[in-house]
Formats: sequence, C-alpha cells, structure tokens
Amino acid sequence: MLSGLRVLDLSRILAGPWCTQLLADYGADVIKVEKPTLGDDTRRWGPPFLAAADNDSVAAYFLCCNRGKRSLALDFSTDEGRHIVLQLVQRADVVVENYLPGTLARYGLDYASLSAANPRLIYCSITGFGQDGPNAQRAGYDAMIQAEAGLMSLTGAADGEPMKVGIAVSDLMCGMYAASAILAALHERTRTGRGSQLDLALFDCQVAWLANQGMNFLVGGNAPTRQGTAHPNIAPYQAFATADGHLMLAVGNDEQFQRFCAAAGLAALASNPCFATNAARVAARDALSAVIAARLIQATTREWLDLFDTAGVPAGPVNDLAAVFSHTQVSARGLRVDQPHPYWGAVPQIANPLRREQRPQLATRPPPALGQHTDEVLAELGVSAQAREDLRLRGIVGSRGAA
Repeated sequence: MLSGLRVLDLSRILAGPWCTQLLADYGADVIKVEKPTLGDDTRRWGPPFLAAADNDSVAAYFLCCNRGKRSLALDFSTDEGRHIVLQLVQRADVVVENYLPGTLARYGLDYASLSAANPRLIYCSITGFGQDGPNAQRAGYDAMIQAEAGLMSLTGAADGEPMKVGIAVSDLMCGMYAASAILAALHERTRTGRGSQLDLALFDCQVAWLANQGMNFLVGGNAPTRQGTAHPNIAPYQAFATADGHLMLAVGNDEQFQRFCAAAGLAALASNPCFATNAARVAARDALSAVIAARLIQATTREWLDLFDTAGVPAGPVNDLAAVFSHTQVSARGLRVDQPHPYWGAVPQIANPLRREQRPQLATRPPPALGQHTDEVLAELGVSAQAREDLRLRGIVGSRGAA
C-alpha cells in the first residue's frame, strides 16, 4: 500500500520504531539510521537474546519493532555523516525522530533546515513531553509516562499499589498515533504539495487515550480509582476464579446478563430488580460479584466457557503467553511468523494484525543486523566502494559484510 514511500528513521527504543515498523509493513522503504558501534539501545535490552553463529546476539526487544527496515550505521555528528543524511532527506518522503527538542538543530537536521532542502518532507518528532511547554526538555520513558499521565492510578488491585501495564502501552500508542498522523499528512500533501511538521508526545498521547476513564472524571468530577479487573462503567465485567484457574466475564448489556444468569444457574439474580439494569449492577457491584464468584468457583474454566459460548455470553480464559501462541486462532490467522535471516537463522515475529483482501500485511524484510545495509544504501547514493571503505576506517559508518 505504501510502495514507493521512503522513510528515514532516526528514532530509537520503541515509540518511533513501532511507528516506522508499521509503515514498513504497509510497504514503505524504511532506512534506520543507527550509531556505528552500538546502534539502537534496544539491541542490548535483554535477556533473552537471539544469537548469531558469530555470537553477535540481538535482544528480543529490538526484534519486536524493527522488521522491514534497512540498517545504516552512521555517525551524523560528523560533517560527512550529516552530508549523507541530507542526501537521504532529499530523496525521502518522511523523517521520524525522537531526540529532545533542539538536539537535531545542532546538526542542521531539524525541521526548518530539512524542509528547506525538501519542502515536501513530512517531519515527525516523537518526544516525552512535546516541543514546547514547561516539561519539553524532560526525557520520557514509558513507565514514567504511565505514572505521570494517570494510567497507573487506574491499574492494579483496589487495595494494592499502582501498577504499570505489562507492556509499554504509552510508547506503542504514541507510535500508532504517529503513524496515523503521518498518513494524514501524506494525504494532505497530495493537495498542497508541501510537507509538514508533526509533534507527538508520549504524555499527550497517554492523556488522550484515557478514553472513558478520562471522560468519567471530566463529567463526574471524581478521579477514578483502581478496580483490579473490574470495569468502571459495566457489571459484571471482570475476572473470576474458577475451580482450576480464572476466566474473564464481559457482560456488555442487559440481554447478555439474562443469558449469563440462565447459563450459570443464577435465576435469582436475573429476577432481582437490584440487578435489572447495567446502572443498577454497577451500583451493586460488590454484592453482585460476591454471588457470581461463589458460583463460578464450583466448575472449571473450560466447563464454564463451554456453557457461556453456547449461551452467547462473552467470556474467555486468562491465558499466559504459552497458551496464547498455541491458540488455534493464532495459527489460523498467521499471527506467529518465522522470517529467515542471514545472521540469526529464523527470526520469530508477531504479524501485523491487518489483513487486506485476505492477505496479511507484513514486511518481508526481517529486523536488520547493525549496519547490515550500509553499503547498499550508500551505493544507492553513488558513494563508491573506495569512499565507503574510507568512511568505515574513520568510524563514520559501520557495516556488516554479506553472510
């Protein structure tokens, strides 16, 4: 879908790379610029590591968000390195970066400088707190953003400590917002012929997707609190223990509640006016949950799920990741993929969830080794083999030879 689109990826860690991996899955040519010696920090964020035959291992973390990219190991703090970036920018449609505001201006790689060289450029900056405001110069990492932007106050047991979500959701959602903003800016460019600057902040994105909980506060005036697995606006909608584990019950309306009561053998609940509507059930959540908990503990998860599936009651098991990746739906939808790699053998990947015309949208290029495509990219710019070797000897670029 994005065939012919050129993206220069100056980002590291997760939010930016997640954005550019999505663009790569959709067909964009993404060139990932990394430091020649160390590369993206997440190459070392392990264990676990995937090892190569020459012991050049890479962390699983890096592999999760860099599929479909070409790695150019380049020191753009040098004049020669900066010149190479400028050459790439003149051919690029999009630049994605996640440096603190003002950092890239020191190298002439800020939006004002690059848009002068390429007026059609979409320049997307991803930071912790944005390009302005009192916190603009603060670095932002997912866990601190989950805390400061309110998510941790909503996550965890009611009588426990605040908890972060088990994956870096603030980073991931910022990357998703960035990708959609880039696509919108590209559409606008078809009308205006000009690029634009996009400013995405982890903090802003996390506040924006507080969603119903944010509106619960703005409308109701009370700061929502942690409720474990329970839903603030719906009941019964939470995890319950069974005889051999747990299941998640997700009753979304009054009709489903009636079907649940019939399937669970709880006719008294169905006829009780205290539980007749969702609003009433939310108000009487504790009493309702106690009755349901006492009933569901009497049979196994599988027994209950069979009954609920037959009755049309939304519910599911609480799976660990071993159960997830052995799930029949994961296999049927092709969500677990192995991509061949010249250095790391078969690289496991989790597929992009989009299926278009019954085909998965997944970049065929696996995550790159550091500098794997340096020679290829420089050759496309017309840099001779001798000049590439000179740059390599002076540490301005790094490359990995063919396997």
